[in-house]
Amino acid sequence: MSDRRPPRERTDALADTVRRKEARKARARRQGKRGLAFGLGMFGLVGWSVTLPTLLGIALGVWIDGRTTSPYSWTLMLMVGGLIVGCFNAWYWLRREMDGE
Repeated sequence: MSDRRPPRERTDALADTVRRKEARKARARRQGKRGLAFGLGMFGLVGWSVTLPTLLGIALGVWIDGRTTSPYSWTLMLMVGGLIVGCFNAWYWLRREMDGE
């Protein structure tokens, strides 16, 4: 297979590729080596950022259900609400880490 693009376009594409790879390498050097401990820490952070709001929602729901007579299950509603809040929380932390802040 031959590249039928003009030589100037091939050179520009090559320069862009080299620039992107160099920027990625420089960013990796600045951040340092991320090992197993970093991965496990991020895994734990994401897990707890979802689990904690969910458990708080369940606890509050059980407390409300024990004190009121409602046809609706506050435990279930607040568990789902806590889960949604936790997912947004995990998304925030992951996005922040990916952006390098």
